[in-house]
Amino acid sequence: MHTWRIISITFFLFFVLLASGQERKIDFSGHIQNLNTVWIQDVESQWYTMGSVYNRLNLKYYIDNNWTFSGSARNVFNFGQLLYLSHPVYADLLTNDNGFMDLNWRIASDSSYVLYSDIDRANLQFTKGKMDVRVGRQRINWGINMVWNPNDIFNTFNFYDFDYVERPGCDAIRMQYYTGISSSIEMAFKLDSDQKITAAAMYKFNRWNYDFQLMGGLMTGDIVLGGGWSGNIGGAGFSGEGSYFRDKNNFADTTGIFVFSASANYTFKNSLFVHGSFLLNSNGTTDKAGYDDNSLIVVRKLSPKTFTQARYSLFGQVSYPLSPLISGDLSAIFNPNDNSAFVGPNVSFSLSDNISLLLMSQIFIGEKGSEFGGMGSLYYMRLKWSF
Repeated sequence: MHTWRIISITFFLFFVLLASGQERKIDFSGHIQNLNTVWIQDVESQWYTMGSVYNRLNLKYYIDNNWTFSGSARNVFNFGQLLYLSHPVYADLLTNDNGFMDLNWRIASDSSYVLYSDIDRANLQFTKGKMDVRVGRQRINWGINMVWNPNDIFNTFNFYDFDYVERPGCDAIRMQYYTGISSSIEMAFKLDSDQKITAAAMYKFNRWNYDFQLMGGLMTGDIVLGGGWSGNIGGAGFSGEGSYFRDKNNFADTTGIFVFSASANYTFKNSLFVHGSFLLNSNGTTDKAGYDDNSLIVVRKLSPKTFTQARYSLFGQVSYPLSPLISGDLSAIFNPNDNSAFVGPNVSFSLSDNISLLLMSQIFIGEKGSEFGGMGSLYYMRLKWSF
């Protein structure tokens, strides 16, 4: 077992045991769920299935007025034909840890199953006055929009990975200093599994009832400059963010990549929610934007430069509470250049205060070689108990 893994697990268990006798100082939560998946690439050909049993544990221990420890772990058992079909690529992606500390432990695996544990939060936070410092595995979210976040350079999330709501973390040091009620200076330093550095600073402020942010630094091998805003127009939320990336080692020989996303959303009086977003990737193609292996798009690791291989993307979403206990949602992404699309309808049921049921589809439409072509459709049923 990797040395960092031993240290982190020991660190995590130490605080669990320490906190066990200090009930008033801890928050403990989590969930257990069962997710069933069916993949249909062609209705007339074989259908493939996969099951997943997932347990999450979250711990927050308030050591004193200034120090807080946070730790979270995932325990996952995946099994079925989908793993067998893509063996060993799918299992390797699921159990790959991109952090400097290898905190993913593959307990057991074969061609049709994998059992693993993953510590995705393990950090100490120091807060005093206007200063906040956090060290360890954590999520650093610099993004503004809900789908594509060009400013989120530390731990980009995959929109299609809907079942990972907590989103990935990274091994980093983050320092925040609040210069006012709505302004702050933030600096962060991250080291990944390839020992590549991402380091940047951000300044946040408020003007004209809008929140703005400006950032600059280094993302692995790229110099990055970016910024964004968030506000509203006539009661509709309006936000946007963009980042410019340029290879620091070949600065004079490259033109750089500009990634920009803008979005708007509105909630009507009857609780109908509508949301639209636009993405521009200056390095994207206006031809067919398919990947070498579209079947792995759901678990593909991303960076702000690789949300898509397309030049332009459009997103739309409509959500509505059908009843106090039932909600419906329909989202879609469209590539206007190769006319391929993703459609994601879902219905969620609240069965009790802490038990929910989700029925969901991820439908990929397009010609061979297009961004969403060749993927087929994925259908999910998830039963979840939160505690």
